[in-house]
Amino acid sequence: MLTNKSIIYAGIGLVIIAFFLCNLLYGSVSIPASQVMDILLGKGAEKAAWENIVLYSRLPQAVTALLAGAALAVSGLLLQTLFQNPLAGPSILGISSGADLGVAIVVLYSGGIAGSGFSILSAAFAGAMIILALIVYFSGKVKSNVLVLIIGMMIGYLASSVISILNSYASSENIRLYVLWGMGNFSGVSIRQLPLYCISVSAGLFASILLIKPLNALLLGERYAANLGISILRTRILILVCTGLLTALVTAFCGPVSFIGLAVPHVARMVLGTSNQRLLLPATLLSGSAVALLCNLLTLIPFGNSMLPLNAVTPLLGAPVIIYVILNKKNTAYFN
Repeated sequence: MLTNKSIIYAGIGLVIIAFFLCNLLYGSVSIPASQVMDILLGKGAEKAAWENIVLYSRLPQAVTALLAGAALAVSGLLLQTLFQNPLAGPSILGISSGADLGVAIVVLYSGGIAGSGFSILSAAFAGAMIILALIVYFSGKVKSNVLVLIIGMMIGYLASSVISILNSYASSENIRLYVLWGMGNFSGVSIRQLPLYCISVSAGLFASILLIKPLNALLLGERYAANLGISILRTRILILVCTGLLTALVTAFCGPVSFIGLAVPHVARMVLGTSNQRLLLPATLLSGSAVALLCNLLTLIPFGNSMLPLNAVTPLLGAPVIIYVILNKKNTAYFN
């Protein structure tokens, strides 16, 4: 017999399928739906250009959005649970700022000569990993989660300060390239990079599922969790590593993507009416995928001769959710 929760999961799944198909069917070039289906089934298309667009542009973009949304949403949920803070998100620890700094060094300091896709990807991931290593190191030195949060924010500010200095010495063209990367997009993963992207993000999501038990224990308080045999320090480090890797991967491949990781966990909580991680984490994962696919669709809305920037769309969906959370904080038990 289907329960309300099962119906919710099924509903989210159907929404994901619908949005995924829309991402394949809709774009700047009009391609008949029958032709898109023939291409996906390996039957070819009337025009070779259509096949290239669907297989080498729209399909990788849709898969990228699907996994990026899941990764960011799960990262936000883990951090909100760890810090017991409804405004915690993937960018709060400075890991995204580390990726920004890596790209800034490549694009701005190198004069743009190393600004190829692979070099930007490598620089973003390296920058994020360095910041993650610092956060993990300091998390072993302090006992309070609040102090870890503050240290992460300060490291993020330091990275942003260095970026500002680099900007002041860069040419207008290089600054433009860096700004374009900072707008975020799901079209940066090529068909060759897609297997690596899928495997790495999926591994991070699987690792997050293994953290469900300690996450539920943390909801009851650190002292209670310790009495249950949960190592608080070990759990904190595992959560930071998991969220850090997911954030680093998405930022490296897609640029900094705002609001999805911050807002989606709250949407999942409101829909399910529970903070039980066994139910909430899968719902958050699926909801993140659906929201990211929707955001990618909205960037394709005709606007002049170009696409809308991704980070111009995500706040339209995410900001109202955060405002609602703040206004109803006293009336909503988000962590009970």
